[in-house]
Parts: sequence; C-alpha cells; structure tokens
Amino acid sequence: MVTGLAAGGGYAVRARPDRPDAAGVERTGAAASSTRPPATAARTPVPVAGRVPPGISYPARGGGGFRTADTVGAVAGRAGELLRYRVAVEDGIRNVDTERFAREVAATLADRRGWTGDGRWRLQRVGRDSPADFTVLLTTPATRGDLCGDPSDRYTSCRNGDRVVINVARWVYGVPHVPDLDLYRQYLLNHEVGHRLGRGHERCPRSGGPAPVMVQQTLGLHGCTPNAWPLVGGEPLTGPSGQYDDPIPAGDH
Repeated sequence: MVTGLAAGGGYAVRARPDRPDAAGVERTGAAASSTRPPATAARTPVPVAGRVPPGISYPARGGGGFRTADTVGAVAGRAGELLRYRVAVEDGIRNVDTERFAREVAATLADRRGWTGDGRWRLQRVGRDSPADFTVLLTTPATRGDLCGDPSDRYTSCRNGDRVVINVARWVYGVPHVPDLDLYRQYLLNHEVGHRLGRGHERCPRSGGPAPVMVQQTLGLHGCTPNAWPLVGGEPLTGPSGQYDDPIPAGDH
C-alpha cells in the first residue's frame, strides 16, 4: 500500500491499500516451514516467559508504517478460487527480514495440509504494487489493538476485513500450552487466514484428539491437542461451531 491507511488508525503500508469489509473482527490465533519436517528435524521451543529470544525485538507500538515484501510467488493449490495476498512487517520490529517472513507465510499457506490442500482455494503471494485480496501484517502489540478495533487486547491476533493481523508478541513468545513454537506459528497463520476465507470459530470435537485449526488455540485447547492444519490425515478436520469464554491475558505475554 503506497499511501493507504489501515483501518483504525493512520498506519501507512507501502503497497496498494486494502479495503476492509463490514464483517466483524475475528480474534486469535501462523507460519514457519513449508512441508512436513523430517522426523529428525529440531523444533523451536517456546521461549521462557518474560524473555525475548536473541534477534527479534519490538516496541509496544511501532512506527506506523510497514515494509512490504516485493517477491511474487507461485500459485499454491491445484484448483479452486484464487486469492492473492501481500505480506508486510511494521516499522520498529527489528531483526525480522520482510522477504524471509513473507517466505515463511507463503510456505505455510502453500502446504498440502493447509487451505490449498483440498481443491477449494488457491493462494498466491504478490508484491507491493499488485492488486491483492488480503494482506498479512506482522504488527506490534499496540498496533494490533488499533487495527483489530480493540486497543485493550495486546495479546491475540485477528482478522479484520482484508487484513490478517499477526501480533509479533505471539510470533516471538507463542503460548505456554503449545510447546512447539513452529507449530504454533503455522496455526496462527492458518487460523487467521481461515477467517478471511469465511470460517468461524469452532470447539474441540473430541478430548485427546487434534484441535481443529479454527479452535482459538491461542487461548485454550479444552481437551484437544495442538494442531496447525485444516487437513489432518488428508481430510478436513472441523468441530462444532462456537467458541469458549476464555479470558484474554493482560499485556502481550
């Protein structure tokens, strides 16, 4: 968005502006590896509470502008409606390479276990000057509150109109009840993009089984086990429509 303003505050993103729709904000709950890792691959543990791992740092509120990835990716998915998306990182988030973050986003959204795996959707990453159906934004906690229309919540992520807002605090810290940070990041992206694709929140269908990706796993699992993917064993995994009345933690971690 070249000079576009993000909903809920004057946040300029250097690419074509989004046009938020009138739909409500969907809260909670994104991306790392593109394919199923080999059995020997080391997974990233969730950082100890109160500690930012070396490298990524961020203020409570960023600079208001965004750095937009330029690279155009291949179309992911064999069939279905095509949606194009951009990826941008808020100014002030340090040691996050925009192009690398965009590749991580694209890898999750192109995974055969994801939304493009069952032939209903195709997704393609585009650059700053191309028309896009939605934008994935990595934001600081305060900007997340502004863009999601809920300044008191600096903990969760959301989908608001054509914006998929990923809170950098969750990207860095994850959540205590999901010990695998890579899996949690994949979940986070798939959950919020799922809202953009028209999916609502779901509940745990079976204690001990994997959680559908549209469960608000950021806030609780309710007997299910963590799961990042819309497809499990090659089949869509869904639960009863609805959500739990879980409290939102204060602060960002």
